[in-house]
Amino acid sequence: MPIALTHFAARAGDHNDRAMAASPLLAAALGRRLGVPPVVVGHPEPALASGWHEELDAATPALSAMARRYDQIFDAADTPVAAISRCAVAIATMPVLARHRPDAVVVWFDAHADLNTPENTTSGYLGGLALSAPLGLWQSGLGDGLALGNVVLVGTRDFDDPEQQLVDSGSVAHVPVSAGMHDELRGVIAGRPVYIHIDCDVLDPGVVPTDYLVPEGMSLGQLTDCCAVLAESQIVGIEVGELETGADLDPGPADRLVAAIEPLLSGLEPR
Repeated sequence: MPIALTHFAARAGDHNDRAMAASPLLAAALGRRLGVPPVVVGHPEPALASGWHEELDAATPALSAMARRYDQIFDAADTPVAAISRCAVAIATMPVLARHRPDAVVVWFDAHADLNTPENTTSGYLGGLALSAPLGLWQSGLGDGLALGNVVLVGTRDFDDPEQQLVDSGSVAHVPVSAGMHDELRGVIAGRPVYIHIDCDVLDPGVVPTDYLVPEGMSLGQLTDCCAVLAESQIVGIEVGELETGADLDPGPADRLVAAIEPLLSGLEPR
C-alpha cells in the first residue's frame, strides 16, 4: 500500500521547544529513506509548560487536524508514517486507528506507560495521559475505541501505581527490556497486525537526545531486533516522537533512529 508520511509540527503538551525543533529533522530523515515528502500538520508555537487541561485545549486544533489527516490516509487505504513531537499526539491518532483497524495491536515502545488519567496523575503532564485517552479511561474530546487487549507496552520501566495495576492484572501486555525481548514480543503479537508507536525514551539514556532519561533502556540493536519481529506481521502504521535536539540541529540522531527501524520501513515497500 502507498505510504503517507506526516510531520506533526505543532506543540502537544510541550514543556520545552526541543521536540518541536527535532521533528522536522525526523520527518526529513524518514522522507529521505521512504522517498515520500511529508505533509505538515500544524506549526511550532512556544511551549506552555502548563497543566494537562490547558495543554489539551491549546493543542486540540492541531490534534483535530492530525485526526482528519489520519482519517484521509486510512480512507485511501494508505499506510501512515508520522514524525511527531510529543506522545500526546497519540490522543488524536489512536482513536482513528481504532475506528479503521480495530484488529490492529498498538505496540507502545516507551519508558513510560502513559496510562495515567486526570484523576490519578501526579505530574499533570498531558503526555502521561496519551494512551489512556484512546483506551477510554478518560474523555479527551478526540475519541477513543482502542481495546486494552490490543495494547502491548514494550521497554516500559517507569510505572505509576495505577499503571502497574493494569499490567499486573493482565489487562495490558508488557514486554520488558531483556536480551530476549524480541522473542517474547513475537509470542505476544502472535502474528496480529501492528501499529507501532516509538517514544525515544524507550532507549537507554544518551543513545539519542530525548527528554526523560530512564535507566536500563533499550539499545538501538534491541530496537532493530524488535522491529524485525514486528515486520513479520502486517504493519498498519508507525509514529515516532520525543526526539529532541539542541541549537546545533544535528541530523545524526534522527538518521540513527531511522536506521534502527529499517526492518519496519523495508516492510512498507511494495513487494
